[in-house]
Amino acid sequence: MSDEPKGMRRGLAHYGDAGFSLFLRKAFIKAMGYSDSALDRPIIGITNTFSGYNACHRSVPDMIEAIKRGVMLAGGLPIEFPLVSIHEAFSHPTSMFLRNLMAMDAEEMIRAQPMDAVVLIGGCDKTVPALLMGAASADIPAILTVTGPMITGSHKGERLGACTDCRRFWGQHRAGAVDAVEIEEIGDKLAPGPGTCMVMGTASTMALLGEAMGMMLPGGAAIPAVHADRLRHCEATGERAVALAAEKLRPSQIMTRAAMTNALRVLQAVGGSTNGVVHLAAIAGRLGFDLDLEELDRLGAETPVLVDLKPSGQHYMEDLFKAGGLTAVLREIGHLIDQSCLTVTGRSVGENLAAQPAGWHNDVVRPLSDPIHRGGGIRLLGGNLAPNGAIIKQAAASPALLRHTGRAVVFTSLEDMANRLDAPDLDVRANDVLVLQNAGPKGAPGMPEAGYIPIPRKLAAAGVKDMVRISDARMSGTAFGAIVLHVSPEAAVGGPLALVRDGDLIELDVENGSIALLVEDAELEARRAIWSPPAHIRATRGYAKLYFDEVLQAEDGCDFNFLRANPR
Repeated sequence: MSDEPKGMRRGLAHYGDAGFSLFLRKAFIKAMGYSDSALDRPIIGITNTFSGYNACHRSVPDMIEAIKRGVMLAGGLPIEFPLVSIHEAFSHPTSMFLRNLMAMDAEEMIRAQPMDAVVLIGGCDKTVPALLMGAASADIPAILTVTGPMITGSHKGERLGACTDCRRFWGQHRAGAVDAVEIEEIGDKLAPGPGTCMVMGTASTMALLGEAMGMMLPGGAAIPAVHADRLRHCEATGERAVALAAEKLRPSQIMTRAAMTNALRVLQAVGGSTNGVVHLAAIAGRLGFDLDLEELDRLGAETPVLVDLKPSGQHYMEDLFKAGGLTAVLREIGHLIDQSCLTVTGRSVGENLAAQPAGWHNDVVRPLSDPIHRGGGIRLLGGNLAPNGAIIKQAAASPALLRHTGRAVVFTSLEDMANRLDAPDLDVRANDVLVLQNAGPKGAPGMPEAGYIPIPRKLAAAGVKDMVRISDARMSGTAFGAIVLHVSPEAAVGGPLALVRDGDLIELDVENGSIALLVEDAELEARRAIWSPPAHIRATRGYAKLYFDEVLQAEDGCDFNFLRANPR
């Protein structure tokens, strides 16, 4: 390792003459105005994930300047470079379809360009997992920071936060309680500035999990995007990146099995997004091991939800920041986590915790004796409808629906749901179970956040707020309800979900971890004999072909098989 090339000598282009390769590289980089003295310093790459389509990353240019300042103060040379930038609302067909593309971009650009360490700037939902996946595969010293959550908005004196309140008010609009003029007014106020959703959505979840795994400097996950502390954290991140380059501390040494278990524990304690399960599984696969979903369930049984944030609670990310951020959570569950895990600070989780300011009583991070929800935020489900598993965010579901048997009302695709959901003649009652097929990794494609199936308009107008909903899709961490997600195998590859028909009885029993289709095996076999996969999964070119040929199911993180450390 000590003989490994450094700086401009790393990863030289192949011209058959290493000396010429270095000469040519220096000749061209000098066109950027660098001196020999600058080029002799440790090179710190900085991922520029800014995009005019990505409001979550609006502050990235300012963050890069602060990171550069930290790098130069520590004696390094910062060089930014662009990567794919994904925003949840601006990614067709879905951001998840493009997460692996961003991960590939990150991995290859980190590997291809000379850098001794890299600063990863994440933010919107899929960017943090994509960056961590790419960094895990490239495995050069890396450190994560994030854009941070937005501040809250206000409507008629009520605090607003994207996107839990987006969904709540849109549901009221569908039910006729909020008119067209007011819903536009609300839309102007839901996202009042740069940054990610300020509730416990996927972006907040993945920022907290990145810190919990040790890939981020302590305190960084919850700092609001517009806060001066965000830029100070960026400066410290840049400074630490130079030290990481010297120490050669790599992602594979930090994101270990034990660190992943800590992340799963934190996922439960913060009431995190169900998407966190998929993303952690993908990161684990890049590191050579499988995420243990049964462990997620065991940890949930031991770890109550402590963070009172929407959609499981009442507060917002800026409130968590004021309450002490992730440190406040880790102190409450300190006896449950592995404090010996190494972090990007070069110290252990326990050492980092001991170095943080003392905590104080607050109403955002509850004590273990007074949790928001007992039994963990997320529950693993099994049974004949989900042989490889499914999950439900029980902390955000109506308690009365956690044990329920109802008649299936089936939508065979996203298009079918869009065409029929609000039809006046739809045969649906409040105690039915809404089922969406072909919305999984291959079925949609891209496993969109369509699992939050809207309440049919005629039921919403009658006051129905929640129903059991089941799909092979995902759900935004900002959403809420008795919603079963990630059913595996998905319908598009012939999983049992594909065999559900209108009128079938489905039994959900969250306490016992089961989701069952109450149909005789012989009838299911007869249905299977006439089943055929959707035609769209036979793509013939481009990224779509690569995606359909290689994407795995939810339990493997929907990563591409060939990108795993140990392909299936």
